[in-house]
Amino acid sequence: MKVALAQLNTTIGDLVGNEAKILTAYRRGVAEGADLVVCPELTTTGYPPRDLLLKPHFVTQNLAMLERLAKATGKVGLLVGFVGRTVGRPGRGLTNSVAMLQHGQIAEVRTKMLLPTYDVFDEDRYFDPAEGNEPFNFNGQRVGVTVCEDVWNDEDFWRDRRYRRNPAADLAAGGAELLLNVSASPWHLGKNTTRREMLASLAAKTRCPVVYCNLVGGNDELIFDGASLVFDAQGRLAAQGALFTEDFFVVDTGKLKPGAPPVMRDEELVYRALTLGLRDYLHKCGFKSALLGLSGGIDSALTAVLAVDALGADNVRGVSLPSEFSSQGSLDDARILAENLGIRYDVVPIQPAFAAVKGQMMEVFAGLAEDTTEENIQARLRGVVLMGLSNKFGSLLLTTGNKSELAVGYCTLYGDMCGGLAVISDVPKTMVYRLSNWVNRSREIIPTASITKAPSAELRPNQTDQDSLPPYDVLDAILEEYVVKCRPASEIIAAGFDAAAVQRVVKLIDGTEYKRRQAAPGLKVTTKAFGVGRRVPIAQRWREVG
Repeated sequence: MKVALAQLNTTIGDLVGNEAKILTAYRRGVAEGADLVVCPELTTTGYPPRDLLLKPHFVTQNLAMLERLAKATGKVGLLVGFVGRTVGRPGRGLTNSVAMLQHGQIAEVRTKMLLPTYDVFDEDRYFDPAEGNEPFNFNGQRVGVTVCEDVWNDEDFWRDRRYRRNPAADLAAGGAELLLNVSASPWHLGKNTTRREMLASLAAKTRCPVVYCNLVGGNDELIFDGASLVFDAQGRLAAQGALFTEDFFVVDTGKLKPGAPPVMRDEELVYRALTLGLRDYLHKCGFKSALLGLSGGIDSALTAVLAVDALGADNVRGVSLPSEFSSQGSLDDARILAENLGIRYDVVPIQPAFAAVKGQMMEVFAGLAEDTTEENIQARLRGVVLMGLSNKFGSLLLTTGNKSELAVGYCTLYGDMCGGLAVISDVPKTMVYRLSNWVNRSREIIPTASITKAPSAELRPNQTDQDSLPPYDVLDAILEEYVVKCRPASEIIAAGFDAAAVQRVVKLIDGTEYKRRQAAPGLKVTTKAFGVGRRVPIAQRWREVG
């Protein structure tokens, strides 16, 4: 069977645009001699539609689209994900389903059995699971169709499973000769390897070719990498779609030849993911340009590079906002970066405004020494200027804080946290360094001084981040253990970390949840990001230490 994989970048709620993409892919499949065109999970609505699913008219329009798509089909089949309705109560009333469309009709419908409700997923909030799934005949061949999570629960691959059922294996046992999976599988570092190994194991176990079509694109915090996969019945990789871009390719499941996956460094994978997530977030939200503050430091430099790669230099503005504590070196580094990138660069000193605010507060603050209050006023004045530019020119303001800073609260509410998208908020500081050196692999784009100098907010004389934090390699290692792996402080200390450092970092993490709740949405590139996948109460009194 010749199967075309249409690795599409859909937009949530753009039913007209998504329908056009599906039809274009179908017509291309017909032209290229495919027997079947496969599209990703919930192609009609975009993924994840979340509470749009609570709007009845939204669901109705998606079903009307499915009917139109069916009428557009002929001999060539079209497999497309959609939102279905269930009849009778109790239940949610909706399903995450996939339809086989052929000869002008909806020939078959299958529904997702395993509904993930962990990390960024919350499908049990909206959908009813299928109680069963059976293979069906398509052009004389028995095929088994599953939706995303239904292939992520094989007992021979996963030591700890989340569900009792194994839908893919059940389909093979029920006579399926080919397994098809439509997916919207969010990316994080390491996901490509896990996915390939898991599907290879499933194909070898079931002795069925496996065709896996994945969504691509950025939707809010989530980045979908595409990288659709095809395995032969021995579990050997036969084809892989492009990473982080739309793709369309045809395979003959009866003539699969083993191949090798593309090799890509972690730095390039993260960089490409962030670029895609940034580009799609802006464009899908209706923005055409972005701006950001350039401090001369490594975080804002990397964010600027990503913005230029995603949007083009003509659509990015960098702004320097110096105070009396800004070093000449930092100002020079910001200017050089802007010149290297070819972006517009403005200098708006905040010192006059800072002096005016301090004068206004002099009587109220009488007898009190200067402290972080004055430091935060500077950061908030920068936020005022940047938001003013954002309002005036219609550009999205990008925040530049990294995951390490956000974890321990080294950021100012309504100051450097102002903005519409936190581009690198899931990138630990150590990865920021790795990415920046990767950016400079062929020529110096980010000034070397921005990479090598001690990180500093420059809000008081001779300030550095390490005045009150462990070195970033130590800090990031503790964050990995505590935030990502959820290990208690006692185990982290027992593993060899300094007890005082662990206790301080853990206390900072636990005590600054209120800041993270008010942060701009960030792009998820690790297994555990701050945001929708980590839900910690703000008003609560449990503490790991202290």
